[in-house]
Amino acid sequence: MTIEEIQARKECQTFDCKSIQIDPKALAIPIVAMANADGGVLAIGVSDKTRRIEGIDGNEERLNELLRVPFDFCNPSVKVRCEYLPCTDYSGMENRILLMHIPASGQLHTNQADECFMRVGDKSKKLNFDERMQLLYDKGERYYEDKDVYGATIDDIDMTLVNDYISVIGYGKSGMEYLRENNDFVIEADGQQKVSTACILLFGKNPQRFFPRARTRFIRYEGKEEKVGRDMNVIKDVTFEGAILQQVRSTISYLETQVSEHSFLGEHGVFVTRRNYSKYAIQEMVVNSCCHRAYNIKGTEIQIKMFDDRLVFETPGDLPGLVRPDNIRHTHFSRNPKIAQYLKAYKYVKEFGEGIDRICSELETKGCAIPSFHVDAFILKATLMAEWTSEKEFDRPSTVQVPSNYRPSSVQVEKLVQQMHDEYLNVSKMMELCGIKHRMTFRDNYINPALCDGSIERKYPDQPNHPKQMYRLTEQAKVWKLNNID
Repeated sequence: MTIEEIQARKECQTFDCKSIQIDPKALAIPIVAMANADGGVLAIGVSDKTRRIEGIDGNEERLNELLRVPFDFCNPSVKVRCEYLPCTDYSGMENRILLMHIPASGQLHTNQADECFMRVGDKSKKLNFDERMQLLYDKGERYYEDKDVYGATIDDIDMTLVNDYISVIGYGKSGMEYLRENNDFVIEADGQQKVSTACILLFGKNPQRFFPRARTRFIRYEGKEEKVGRDMNVIKDVTFEGAILQQVRSTISYLETQVSEHSFLGEHGVFVTRRNYSKYAIQEMVVNSCCHRAYNIKGTEIQIKMFDDRLVFETPGDLPGLVRPDNIRHTHFSRNPKIAQYLKAYKYVKEFGEGIDRICSELETKGCAIPSFHVDAFILKATLMAEWTSEKEFDRPSTVQVPSNYRPSSVQVEKLVQQMHDEYLNVSKMMELCGIKHRMTFRDNYINPALCDGSIERKYPDQPNHPKQMYRLTEQAKVWKLNNID
């Protein structure tokens, strides 16, 4: 990390700044919290409030106290790696910053007062008794990616994958040195070289030789239900194998071929294309499945099931750590922190803990349903509803003749039609009725498609950009609405 990156980076799940004047007991809290979660970096010598570069030189006595914190104030001790970064402090003098690299730990850590903390977003959350016990149980699972693989040797590692990764992260030594010196990928024990589960899953020539079900399966169904026997409605069944990055890339690439798109002429004579699933949502859900699955569950693979109206991601393993369906947007815990860190280096994970929240925020802005999560036995099922469906979605019996060439072109347009009445409304009022706050999103996903499919009409049709422009339902939309009142 450079000084510029430290000053620009926001405090988050895996990064925090602290003044050199921090009390040693207070420093133990973020160290314990990060060790209990995904690990992280503490930049000491930088004000956490103003980001002023204070440096550590000239404060040797306090520096020595802080260096002892992982041993004297953490139970058990946290194996922190320290790095000194040269800098120019706020007074213009040459100085240094202390970077404490804190690894994600397989143990549960507390401070000297026997208080347990966990990093949640940019805060160190103090755990109550039940949360502490849950974390203790989950720590047992978390060891699995560090477990050595029976029968695996150096020959089972694809050094091309290793060299590509160290090039991405800027590691200066050889690929083999990286494996031996980092993350316990390869260790010497009992006179033998042992290769970890994470190493095989990330860099293995053939990970499925050791983990046959460590793969991703895509199944597409015709209709909205999963049928079996004579009524089986599977129309596609594809399996993706290889190392985790290969699986992620292949799965996302294939899902892109299954996404439906709808193009229409926008308000200003420009064609607009809408997808039924956003590219970001697909990527995030695939990455979450590969990153957070319980690889110790060997009886099934990740299954992605596509129906006419939804995608269901079925991932082996319960929600990890303190994550629950009602807090999943803002609480993060990696069952496989080494795998998570690897995918983060390839930009598939932008920042720990923000992916699901970003999907939810984007869908809420569009007026669409956010993903739902529930656990069925040992499988986590995440459901992502389509943002719009085909015209068949709107075929309903009617008693009044509806023009054959009219139906709302999307779920959003249908919502707009159901909310509007006979009178003209301005955009602000229409947004209020639909519960949308972002004006551009409302224009692209509601107004433009509603104008194109004949659902609404302008008060000033010859002046699209009239400062007092308003809209009302067309006659055909009124007739359709009359026949489709729930």
